[in-house]
Amino acid sequence: MSDITVDLTSATPVYEQLRSQVAGLVALGDLAPGDRLPASRALARDLGIAVGTVQRAYRELEAAGVVVSRRRSGTVVAGAPGAPATPDRPAPHAAQARVVDDVRALVARAREAGMSDDLLLDVVRRALRERSDEFGVGGPS
Repeated sequence: MSDITVDLTSATPVYEQLRSQVAGLVALGDLAPGDRLPASRALARDLGIAVGTVQRAYRELEAAGVVVSRRRSGTVVAGAPGAPATPDRPAPHAAQARVVDDVRALVARAREAGMSDDLLLDVVRRALRERSDEFGVGGPS
């Protein structure tokens, strides 16, 4: 999982940065059901953060049904290949898969238009804030 990075100067807590990045890798299919996540000690060492921070991120991912933690097998992405959905391990939601496809298409269109990643992220954040404001829901800032 060399794709995982943390920004220790960010206002976003490090455990939340980890949680959202792992969830994103799962949503994009870069981490598949059954894939094993690094041991919390190893990931903490690689990122230069506390083990408890990684463990908190893993607990939150488990609570959300993204991963499953077991003593001997470690933490793995929920849903072994071909395994049926269960209440504690839901199947990927088709609507979420469509959103991921839409985001990939948006990124491709933005690149074709010459938009920088920072500008695209600013546009998406603004749209999220507008949508959150519209419904009175607190979204990311």
